[in-house]
Amino acid sequence: MKFVVVLFIIALAAWYLSYSATRLDRLHHRVETSWANLDGLLQRRAAIAIEIARSEISDPASAMLLTFAAHQAREASVRDRSQAETGLSGALGILLEASNEISGEIEKDLIRELQELTEKIKMAVAIHVDAVNRTQLVRKKIINRIFRLAGTAPEPVTYEFEGDVL
Repeated sequence: MKFVVVLFIIALAAWYLSYSATRLDRLHHRVETSWANLDGLLQRRAAIAIEIARSEISDPASAMLLTFAAHQAREASVRDRSQAETGLSGALGILLEASNEISGEIEKDLIRELQELTEKIKMAVAIHVDAVNRTQLVRKKIINRIFRLAGTAPEPVTYEFEGDVL
C-alpha cells in the first residue's frame, strides 16, 4: 500500500512539474509573440514618420530631425532601442504640435494613420507588459527556480519606451 501511495505522489509531482514547465513555455511564447507584434507596429510607425518627414507637413529642419529619429529607431540594437523609440516619440510629438493646420488629403491620411497606429501601439504595449509581468511572476515561484523549469530562456524584460505617452 505504501508503494502505491509513494508512486501516486511521484506521479502527481511529475505531472505538476510537467504542467508548470508547459505553462512557463506558453508564457515565454506569449512574450515573444507580443514583442514581435509590438516591434512590427513600431517599425510601421517609423515608416510613417519618414513619410511624414517627406510630406509638406514638416519644414526642412523638422523633416531632418524626424527622419534621423525614425532611422535610428528602425536600426537600433536591442540595447539602444528604448532610447531610439523615445526619441522618435518626442520628434513626432513636437512635429504634430507644430502642425496645426494641415490642408492636403495625403497629409491628413498620414496623420490619421499615425493616430490609429498609436492606439494600436498602446494596446500592444499593454499586452506585452502584461505578458512579461505574468511570466516574471511564474518564474519567481520557488518550484520553478529549484527545478529550472524556465530552462535557458532569458528573463523577459520591458523597455523604458513602453511607459512613454506615444
